[in-house]
Amino acid sequence: MSAPSPHLHTQTPQTAGAQLPQVTEPRNPGMPLDLNWVLSAQANTSAIERRAGSIGARRSVKKAYQAAWLVKAVTCIDLTTLSGDDTARRVERLCAKARQPVAPALLEAMGVGPVTTGAVCVYHEMIPAAVAALKGTNIPIAAVSTGFPAGLSPFELRLREIEMSVAAGATEIDIVISRRHVLSGNWQALYDEMAQMRAACGEAHVKAILATGELGSLRNVARASLVCMMAGADFIKTSTGKESVNATLPVSLVMIRAIRDFYERTGIRVGYKPAGGISKAKDALTYLALIKEELGDRWLQPDLFRFGASSLLGDIERQLEHYVTGAYSAGYRHAAN
Repeated sequence: MSAPSPHLHTQTPQTAGAQLPQVTEPRNPGMPLDLNWVLSAQANTSAIERRAGSIGARRSVKKAYQAAWLVKAVTCIDLTTLSGDDTARRVERLCAKARQPVAPALLEAMGVGPVTTGAVCVYHEMIPAAVAALKGTNIPIAAVSTGFPAGLSPFELRLREIEMSVAAGATEIDIVISRRHVLSGNWQALYDEMAQMRAACGEAHVKAILATGELGSLRNVARASLVCMMAGADFIKTSTGKESVNATLPVSLVMIRAIRDFYERTGIRVGYKPAGGISKAKDALTYLALIKEELGDRWLQPDLFRFGASSLLGDIERQLEHYVTGAYSAGYRHAAN
């Protein structure tokens, strides 16, 4: 297993698992749509792919450093179940895993205190079960909304769904944008849609799912990222996990650099969430390295970075058990739900 950067050698399991003081990042208030800025955004595909291809090939983290970064990854997971056969009991098991994602004996052996995942992500119907199961914790409940995953239900219904999810107890809302606005270059329509969804969320943080595999080009990804941030998105997210192409490193690089550009111009930090297809611990290390190199340490906290994943946690647990015991356990021992 490898991760790319020598700069990752800055943590041990003890520091990775330390309970840091709560940092309150100001919400993204949004700004007027700046079409000159949006239309100036370009994407050099060959250069982006070359940079993305180098991320996992330069440097490895080993032993204690690797374990530390894997513990960090656990704290940034939106532990997710978005299946048509979801039940309250499945969500309860998922929430129990979110509360105790790694076996206490492993954490104790590494000298790490208790950790939790970054959030739990469910459909609207499952919010009450998550609220009950997470009572007494500060683990956020994220709900996918706005006609997920296609985002093609009537707009008023999408807004109402957001309001209902917030009323039910969701503290984060993962919305899906209308891909047609991007494909047709109707940036004003995308901005207006995103701004209204942001308003409907009230105090709940909003993650804008771009469904990047359906946007046609990396340039469109860059422009859609900027428009959503201008309209007040607190996070931008790659995918629903239901598309044929989900999170990739080239797409992530484009979105992360849009976040950096937005921060440099406005002073507002917007979060990033890659989702779909990230199932191996080595992939988590690569994404963490990319965030550290492109955005810096502040974005390595769960209020600004999340993995949208369901099976990633199980592989991370297996790697941590190997670090502590020298042996790999069977995957079924680490089921998420």
